[in-house]
Amino acid sequence: MTTSTVTNTQASSQALASTSVQMVAAAILGMVVLMGVGFAPMDVAHNAAHDTRHSFAFPCH
Repeated sequence: MTTSTVTNTQASSQALASTSVQMVAAAILGMVVLMGVGFAPMDVAHNAAHDTRHSFAFPCH
């Protein structure tokens, strides 16, 4: 193997590892959000969604 081939292989290996870490982190964040909303009392979830809509200037009522 030449030096450029080894370097390219290492770079692609690092990119794959980085992508895997990002995917796992996104999945964990999604599960935390889903569980947080799923176990929150209904008025808390409604108020959070309502406030978010207003912060984005989205009319909701």
